[in-house]
Amino acid sequence: LMSVCEIIFWTCMIVVFYTYIGYGILLYVAVLIKRIAVGRRRLAPANGSMLPEVTMVICAYNEQDMVDMKMNNIMLLKYPKDKLHVMWVTDGSNDATTDKLSRYPETTVIHRSERRGKAAAINRAMHSVTTEIVIMTDANTMVNENAVTEIARQFEDPNVGCVAGEKRVMARNEGQAVAESEGLYWKYESTLKRLDDELYSTMGAAGELCAVRRSLYHDIAENTLLDDFIISMDIVSRGYRIAYASEAYAMEYGSADIREESKRKRRIAAGGLQSIWMLRKLMNPLKYPIVSFQFISHRVLRWSLAPIALMALIPLNVALVMSKTGCIYTIIWILQILFYGSAVAGYILEQLNHKNKLLYVPYYFLFMNLNVFRGVGYLYSHRKSGVWEKVRRG
Repeated sequence: LMSVCEIIFWTCMIVVFYTYIGYGILLYVAVLIKRIAVGRRRLAPANGSMLPEVTMVICAYNEQDMVDMKMNNIMLLKYPKDKLHVMWVTDGSNDATTDKLSRYPETTVIHRSERRGKAAAINRAMHSVTTEIVIMTDANTMVNENAVTEIARQFEDPNVGCVAGEKRVMARNEGQAVAESEGLYWKYESTLKRLDDELYSTMGAAGELCAVRRSLYHDIAENTLLDDFIISMDIVSRGYRIAYASEAYAMEYGSADIREESKRKRRIAAGGLQSIWMLRKLMNPLKYPIVSFQFISHRVLRWSLAPIALMALIPLNVALVMSKTGCIYTIIWILQILFYGSAVAGYILEQLNHKNKLLYVPYYFLFMNLNVFRGVGYLYSHRKSGVWEKVRRG
């Protein structure tokens, strides 16, 4: 019979494996079965005369260096100009952002001197927008020329309440390990989002490029840390889907270095924990049978139990090896030593400015999980405010 220590050990192993690998496998199998049973969803080809009016909303804080680049990017979009409106919210900006936007008279600018965070800025924008389709994007992300058209096509399905674009992370220079690791993570994340969409609904949209039906938007709390996730998942809670538009993508540079990336990861981890509480009703399988499965598997475990289970495996494994429970535990302990040794080597090389992609992956994985614990402190210190520090990009 297994001891209590062994039961806890294998439970932790299953949680870690399922969260990072198992769910992806199970999701892929479920999607294959669905394709065989009902086929794939087909989108109608885009019809220029039928495309809806849309408003692009950019919430920007001190983004004077990005204004011209972003506006040039918007001008290059292949969408009927009379149907594409642009709105900037520059609350709190005390640089030249608002002055530079005055050179673009066709753009609506909303500004107030007080900075109350992105959630407050989005709420203000949504009360001023007049079109039904609203696309949110960041000042420092550039979107592909067909992005708006691809997003608009998704809304032809009346069950779609939100559309998630694809986020692509670029490294400014070759050998930027942080950006390359973040880019690798987002490729994995994009695959899961695409499969989630095929099964039923993508689990959340990234604020770099996401769109909603204005009539479904509810104001969010100003202390919301992951505004994009809460906005999109709130729409799911009301019976609509988040469609994933992989042909609409936003490109941005990765964080300048690991310290800047740590700021971002801590905020996301804190926002993840906050989101679990705010969206706790979605974990009810009786009311949301498919969504609860997707939400818990893709998001909740990653932001809560999986990091704890990962850390618990170390002392549990040591105890089982010391008590000579079985050679399988010795083998797993050796594999753990190799994994953590690689992560430490990746960290040391990063400190010495020598990048090794093979060693950087375990380091980045461990770094992501450790920031979940740091996120607890961040959540406590930001419990009353949605204002956060900008991250320097590479």
